[in-house]
Amino acid sequence: MPETLPQFLKQHAEQTPNRVAMRLRDYGIWHPITWKEYYEHVKYFALGLTSLGLRPEETIAIIGDNRPEWVIAELAAQSVGAKSIGIYQDSVVAEMVYIFNHADVSFVVVEDQEQVDKILEMWEELKGVRKVIYYDPKGLRNYTEDFLMYFPKVQELGHTYEQENPGWFEARLAQGKGSDLAILSTTSGTTGNPKLAMLTHKSMLSMGRNLMAIDPLEPQDEFVSFLPLPWIGEQMMCMSCGLLVGFTINFPEEPETVQHDIREIGPKVMFSPPRIWENLVSQVQVKIEDSTWLKKKLYNWAMPIGYRMADLQFRKEKPSFGMRAQYFLADWLIFQEIKDLLGLRHLKRAYTGGAALGPDVFRFFHALGVNLKQIYGQTEINGIAVVHRDRDVKFQTVGTPIPETDIKIDESGEILMRSPAMMEGYYRNPEATAEAIREGWLHSGDAGYFDEDGHLIVIDRAKDVMTLHDGTKFSPQFIENKLKFSPYIKEAVVFGGDWPYVTAMINIDFANVGKWAENNQLAYTTYTDLAQKPQVYKLVGSHVKASNADLPPAARIQRFLLLHKELDADDAELTRTRKVRRKLIAQRYEEIISALYSHNPFVDVDQTITYQDGRTARIQTRLAIETLETNA
Repeated sequence: MPETLPQFLKQHAEQTPNRVAMRLRDYGIWHPITWKEYYEHVKYFALGLTSLGLRPEETIAIIGDNRPEWVIAELAAQSVGAKSIGIYQDSVVAEMVYIFNHADVSFVVVEDQEQVDKILEMWEELKGVRKVIYYDPKGLRNYTEDFLMYFPKVQELGHTYEQENPGWFEARLAQGKGSDLAILSTTSGTTGNPKLAMLTHKSMLSMGRNLMAIDPLEPQDEFVSFLPLPWIGEQMMCMSCGLLVGFTINFPEEPETVQHDIREIGPKVMFSPPRIWENLVSQVQVKIEDSTWLKKKLYNWAMPIGYRMADLQFRKEKPSFGMRAQYFLADWLIFQEIKDLLGLRHLKRAYTGGAALGPDVFRFFHALGVNLKQIYGQTEINGIAVVHRDRDVKFQTVGTPIPETDIKIDESGEILMRSPAMMEGYYRNPEATAEAIREGWLHSGDAGYFDEDGHLIVIDRAKDVMTLHDGTKFSPQFIENKLKFSPYIKEAVVFGGDWPYVTAMINIDFANVGKWAENNQLAYTTYTDLAQKPQVYKLVGSHVKASNADLPPAARIQRFLLLHKELDADDAELTRTRKVRRKLIAQRYEEIISALYSHNPFVDVDQTITYQDGRTARIQTRLAIETLETNA
């Protein structure tokens, strides 16, 4: 029985050599790669790395968009006893230097000239990197650095190495053990530099087996890999489940073509963080606003039927014949078309994880008939510990534990977990390991409780839970998710707790609000200019009021403002998976937050912002502050 991910690859190559393992869309054409070809690419790249000096237990780093070369490099390293670490392609130089040096990286595999240029910029600061291997040669012809190599050249070295050492690769692959480290996975780092979770082959495969025991997939199923491969959620589906089951992984042509490519493939399963599902809802809402009066009428007739059907299913009640007939008609006229537009028509099931998904978004997809389920887990436990079961979905919860997983709530309300999928610890960080794993239990840092049906309810990060002025505990994330259901709100940060009432800083969705402004003949120049238009405040204010209507009086937003810039991972305000770094935001926007709790109708801002290319600009502007009637 295979024990490692590359051993599963070899098994598929032997048993179904001509079945399609991967596809890459290039110039509009899907190019298939069979399991046999996949295995050979991995084999010769691994042998090439070995001939260049890669040794067992060393680390290779991989940076780039989702491409076959990405997963080939990961499996190649693992085949010869090394491990890999994925780095987000939009990481800035300082982040990358920290990870390279902390993870003891000896080889770096990058996609293109942009990433090569970043490596050249930081080269003097890197301690152990010996070679940088790129797989898109465009623009790199005149680069003369001796440490640069082209991906196929490494594979050529592999062919030569095999001629000199026949059978060596197969023998080395067979030595792999489940206890070997497979990857170092960066945590989301909401409190500073990311920690590197050490995940073994056994832990990754046990998570895959236990998820597939609940939600089985077949080798003929399709999956589209479009979220960053350094994210544990993408590793879960692409590597752990993909290699266990042997379903086909499809790689889009470009990030900009993802929606089109998903629609062409019609995947059977999807796993995305909340921001993807929120974006899809916004997309539908904006397209409906721009559609004909007849389509609007049909949509506005169909959605309440969808919501009623979804609520019946949530309550596990049987719909009447009349309800089923109405839903059938709504599905035929509207829902199938929307799902087809979004590429969701053939889904068996879809998952959301990485953060809480707002109940409004959840109900929306179930109204369309999409089997969307919440998962809960962390990088430290291979991404998943809890999931909704089919036909047992409660949108307020994250479901029940997967097999072989124990969950308990300690006396402080913190969620503790243990399972075979748990990490070995944090790489070169025994203090953080000792803090996270105590007496065999992983301490999540999240607050939660079980409901009467044994479903886990996650309130928020334990340190982020607010105590409102009437003494009730409340989650800022819950309010933020309600706000983000609006197509015009991209991000929101809610404050309360020690303050006398709840306030919010809001990022508008520049594309959607810009489109609305054009339709309403409202002229604007920049993001800052558009965000401060009184008409935009009125538009966003109506959505804030709608969110307030469903909240208890003490949790309602009383004052809000529209920020002059988008919160950005490059400014460390968000993690790479778009989680809010609350502590840093509270420090950086201290003056704005203080103004929200004053009686002033505005606040003056003088701030320097940094663009992706390193340029800086100074913004001086006045932000209006809106006060709402909350009946609190």
